Amino acid sequence: MKTLPKISLTACLAALILIGQTALAQIVPNKKTIEYYSADWKGDRMDDGRPRVSDELLQRLKNISIEEAWGVLRNEGYHNQFEGGWVMLRPDEPFVGRALTVQYMPLRPDVNKRILDDGHAEGRIGASNSWPIDMLQKGDVYVADCFGKVINGTLIGDNLGNSIFAKSGTGVIFDGGSRDLEGLEKIEGFNAYVRGFDPSFLTETMLTGINVPIRIGRAVVFPGDVVLAKKEGVIFIPPHLLEKVVITAEFIGLRDKFGHQRLREGKYTPGQIDGKWSDAIKKDFLKWLDEHPDLLSMSREELDAFMKNRTW
Repeated sequence: MKTLPKISLTACLAALILIGQTALAQIVPNKKTIEYYSADWKGDRMDDGRPRVSDELLQRLKNISIEEAWGVLRNEGYHNQFEGGWVMLRPDEPFVGRALTVQYMPLRPDVNKRILDDGHAEGRIGASNSWPIDMLQKGDVYVADCFGKVINGTLIGDNLGNSIFAKSGTGVIFDGGSRDLEGLEKIEGFNAYVRGFDPSFLTETMLTGINVPIRIGRAVVFPGDVVLAKKEGVIFIPPHLLEKVVITAEFIGLRDKFGHQRLREGKYTPGQIDGKWSDAIKKDFLKWLDEHPDLLSMSREELDAFMKNRTW
């Protein structure tokens, strides 16, 4: 009879650890995988691997229109970043943040049992739709693909909404439903962009991924993408393009203010303002900027660097 090779205790433990890591990786990718999704980002990262874009740029982004952000992304070749036509809890209160992505699927009992058992063994508490909430950090936006399910697809009510806001200070984007509209409205500062509201509770749904690539309607979202949510819709900005989106939009805003003022004054014709600017108009614009420093959201250094490469 052939003798089987001896297997050391260390090898057995290593195998068990690998199995455990493999089970965990089915739900939450490791840090290297998350970094791979956003490899073009060269700045600071969060502990989970997601890009840590600056809070200052996030606040400036609130003042950018969806159209301005969309235009920059379109010019960069990103055509699948916007989704609209849903319901917003507070339509007049834009919100921004870093996406913590979550994927849900229709329930398959055998897989869902393994996911719940593994999660509880790892120390995760309660139903799986609360697990992403436990991972939220300040400035995060909980972005979930619940395959458009509203009835019995309500991922949160006012209890989870309070927890989300306490941890993130922002809100949620759900390709699915929410419940307890009146209760959520009482959470001052919290906002939500969802497919719809319904009194039903979550059933026949299972969590299959946290910080994984997801689809939100016709938009693709990766963990750490920057969220800009306004009443007309939501746009997801790759982190490495955030600064370009903000500065370009701010510059266009300044250019428009200058142009509108000069047109009202009758100093230039619409053709001169809408076309490629002459050196005289450029010089006038720079003088106008010096006279209105309060209009600058960016630093003068940022503006000068941007204009150096601008074709006008």
